Amino acid sequence: MAGIDDHAPPPFFKRGPAPLALLTFYLAVSLALFVVDLRMQSLGLLRQAVAVAVDPVQRAAQTPGSLVDHALVYMQGLQAMQEENSRLKQAQLLTAPNLQRLEHLEAENERLRQLLAVKEREKAGGQVAQIMYTVRDPFSRRIIVDKGQQAGIVAGQPAIDEAGVIGQVTRVFPFSAEITLITDKDQAVPVQIARSGQRSVVFGLGNGQLELRYIPASADVQTGDLLVTSGLDGIFLSGFPVARVSKVERDSAFAFARIIAEPLAGVENFAEVMILAPREPLPPPPENAAPRGNANSGGGKRLKGR
Repeated sequence: MAGIDDHAPPPFFKRGPAPLALLTFYLAVSLALFVVDLRMQSLGLLRQAVAVAVDPVQRAAQTPGSLVDHALVYMQGLQAMQEENSRLKQAQLLTAPNLQRLEHLEAENERLRQLLAVKEREKAGGQVAQIMYTVRDPFSRRIIVDKGQQAGIVAGQPAIDEAGVIGQVTRVFPFSAEITLITDKDQAVPVQIARSGQRSVVFGLGNGQLELRYIPASADVQTGDLLVTSGLDGIFLSGFPVARVSKVERDSAFAFARIIAEPLAGVENFAEVMILAPREPLPPPPENAAPRGNANSGGGKRLKGR
């Protein structure tokens, strides 16, 4: 028996490198790729190629579940749609007089704006995209939609839903795009309190909530105040609902109040979103405009000292 125990295995049963050595090697390669991509952004083309190759597989894997979900939604929503149709018919009869006057009021408003030479507000346009899935990253709040470069999507476009602002496009692939939600820690949106007109910036906390920062402790902010986009960042149009203040904490030891807000849009729900078109750039100042305070201008007189 001792001779059998001491017998060495045949050569084709020899083991390869040790598991610990393989793990160390793969970790070193992963860290090297991570550093190269972080410093030089050299893997962007490879990332897009992988996204193009994986996109059909992801769509095929989601097809059975999507079919089942659509069937359940259809069966459950048929009766609700009939009831809603009846309510809409009644509402249409109630609002018919106001709707008939709407066209006349819009024409009158346009004439008044032209008479007063008021600048026309920018109109919001865009395209609807379907949310495919959320990014598998516990430290970020991002979603992937089914519109990308082929649909003219570019990085920086804002995204909204029927309730308010969702987020902003941060990465674009050929057939999909990544939207960073306003609840992400790296996302900030300039806002304005609708009731008082106070302007500030709202930041994501990463847990589904928002924080209104840089507001003095003595500022007029109340629970329930509506926050809308101010439009000062050149990205979001003004007036879009963003969040509603849920908690206000004031401490005399701090100069700023701690204000927590809840987003109005369905940032954590799967639905459709509308990606707004990029805003038009501001026109450059005229070249022949004279700067203020020009000492060579002859429009002012120098006062003599007594």
